[in-house]
Amino acid sequence: MPSDPLAVVGVGNAIVDVIATVDEAFIEQHGLIKGAMTLIDADRADALYAAMPPAVEVSGGSAANTMVGVASFGARSGYIGKVRDDQLGAVFGHDIRAAGVDFDVPAAGDGMATARCLIQVTPDAERTMNTFLGISSVLEPDDVDEAVVASADIVYCEGYLWDTDLAKAAIRKAMGIGRDNGAVVSLTLSDGFCVDRHRDEWLDLLSDQVDLVFANEDEVCSLFETEDTERAIDRLGTLCPTVAVTRSAKGSRVFSDGIIADIPAVGVAELVDTTGAGDLYASGFLYGLAAGLSPERCGELGSAAASEVISHVGARPGVALSSLL
Repeated sequence: MPSDPLAVVGVGNAIVDVIATVDEAFIEQHGLIKGAMTLIDADRADALYAAMPPAVEVSGGSAANTMVGVASFGARSGYIGKVRDDQLGAVFGHDIRAAGVDFDVPAAGDGMATARCLIQVTPDAERTMNTFLGISSVLEPDDVDEAVVASADIVYCEGYLWDTDLAKAAIRKAMGIGRDNGAVVSLTLSDGFCVDRHRDEWLDLLSDQVDLVFANEDEVCSLFETEDTERAIDRLGTLCPTVAVTRSAKGSRVFSDGIIADIPAVGVAELVDTTGAGDLYASGFLYGLAAGLSPERCGELGSAAASEVISHVGARPGVALSSLL
């Protein structure tokens, strides 16, 4: 159990981001789909990893990025995700702890390799991503430490992880522990394709198991199978006590206990890389919620954190987010 209670504990896919600068010839030579995110198998991951030039390797995954953001604001955060006892598993553990996040899930001694997202950045700043989910996708209930989750004020779960029965059981366990201990239970819908795969389950989950949901406009439209964004957002606002919907340049809309607030986006001098914008929005919102701030102020902190991360390359803060306060 952590020495002190956690403000937020995240549950998600533990992925190492491997980021390298390449030329256009590399993209062609290896048959990559430029600008896309492609899921790949272990053999393809090994071959592409071996072919990449010197790279930066950092702990990643959506919920992991969010927990790093919470820590950067100055709150205590923890993370539950699965890695293997291999080279990249060691990289993940060291890096996320160095970023200030509690991470104590033992590395698995067998099974698939640690997940990695192989990211090729071309001179035009386009990011081409090839992701091997590996052992991260089979997080299981035994990996969820009851004492760690029970110590948290907020339990934050990543929708990307909902694709296997084991992982679903792990998320449900974490949510149940949170509810039993009075925590706010939160879910991020993660991706429109995730919503398409799990729509019925998630509608049930949101109606009685979740206190706070994060989504963007595409995800909320997918959830209700409509192109009417305003109507979809309004419907989502009837499902959960608190809802935060990000709307790109239009900012975000927050519903909480009958209050509706439209939060403006924070402008940036130059938009460099939108990777991690939603993850860091959640960081600011969760930090504010843990600090007892109003839903509107939580949304403002989310917008500020998202603005910071899109002003540079990468899904991690370039400055201490506490400086934004």
